[in-house]
Amino acid sequence: MSAPASRITVVGLGPGDPSLLTIEARDAIADASDVWLRTSRHPTVAGLPPGPRYHSFDEIYEREPSFTAVYETIVEKVLALAAERGSILYAVPGHPLFGEATVRSLLLRAPDAGIEMRSIAGVSFVDTIASTLGLDPLDDGLLVLDALSLGDHRRLLVPERPTVIAQVYDRRAASQAKLALLESYPPDHEVRIVAATGTAESRVVTTTIARLDHEDAFDHLVSLYIPPVALVDDLRTFEGVRAVVARLRAPEDGCPWDLEQTHDTLKRFLVEEAYEALDALEEGDPHRLVEELGDLLMQILLHAQVAEDDDEFTVEDVFAAIASKLIRRHPHVFGDVTVDGASDVIRNWDALKKEERGDTPVLDAVPKSMPALAQAQSLQGRATRAGIERDGDNISARIRSALDGLAQNSTIDAPRIGALLFDIVTLARANDIDAEEALRAVLRDFRDEVAARERAG
Repeated sequence: MSAPASRITVVGLGPGDPSLLTIEARDAIADASDVWLRTSRHPTVAGLPPGPRYHSFDEIYEREPSFTAVYETIVEKVLALAAERGSILYAVPGHPLFGEATVRSLLLRAPDAGIEMRSIAGVSFVDTIASTLGLDPLDDGLLVLDALSLGDHRRLLVPERPTVIAQVYDRRAASQAKLALLESYPPDHEVRIVAATGTAESRVVTTTIARLDHEDAFDHLVSLYIPPVALVDDLRTFEGVRAVVARLRAPEDGCPWDLEQTHDTLKRFLVEEAYEALDALEEGDPHRLVEELGDLLMQILLHAQVAEDDDEFTVEDVFAAIASKLIRRHPHVFGDVTVDGASDVIRNWDALKKEERGDTPVLDAVPKSMPALAQAQSLQGRATRAGIERDGDNISARIRSALDGLAQNSTIDAPRIGALLFDIVTLARANDIDAEEALRAVLRDFRDEVAARERAG
């Protein structure tokens, strides 16, 4: 019969008041000969049962350069103690599974070391913050994040949900939290510094995000509470902008103009906004580009909202369509396909498109409403990738013949001009030139020339 596995019993010490230590946790500690504390800097430690020998890892905090290094070292020592002694009791603040990096790491590593893990729950900081602020975490949809990894979780901030950020242990951590919050919240948005909840020294300081790191109220028992932002005031997230668009089309009190719009009436605006965004790109003006991309996004959201109002589809369907397409057509990123450069990517993309398209003609994917020059280049490119090449040998001769005809006052009709333009696009492609962009560059120069002549009188 095999010997029992080594065991690590992790005990949660609760938020700070010894009276909040659970009966199970108190009994486990009282029955132990030795207790290893992640840190003795916790109010509950002073009220722990007498009898066991208490050890702490506090000296590691002074020695290691970062919290990551501290926690890695503690985990190594706890695993080594368990292997040596067979069974140890490891005590951590709060609840063992609430924001406790060492316990997460132990849970991952212990099985491979043949060590059994057992956790004894403790009252968490979420419990006491909810009691202090009168929150219902489930009903209110409370979001809980860790200040120590807020950089990684920054995109998880959801301003329309109440949020708790834990482990704001000093002013530097508060500054980092402030910078993350300012990406999603207005500077004057209220924030509450919640300190030592679950102890007699519990206190709440109200300030703003902009002034957060001006306060002198931070230690290892501090969390932040950020009240929610009204959805239509959430101006820096997609959900906020979507809410504004939905409000514009609200049947009872929306905007009369927006309520009248259909997919058909919005078509011309989609094209106009796309060209205005292109102008901003060509001007190299990032501030204007921000505005024009916003206008273009507005058109996409309006079409999605019209579709949702008509029970056609939702913007989530739009997201799912493009995300699944990108994953499907990038097997070298999301699968096990190997590529050798961008040309392989394009070949794979075209092959996958052809497979998805079935018998649909290859050129049907090129919009007929595209500008003619850009459409010609796109049509030629797709035909070439499908293995259908134009007769390129005589392009220069055909262009020369057409120009000679012009010089000799020969009859030049629309079809011949069209054919000449098409040949010029072929010539541009043969020399890796974007015909549309080449003409746009000439047009920009022409605009400048005419403007200069007008100014000169």
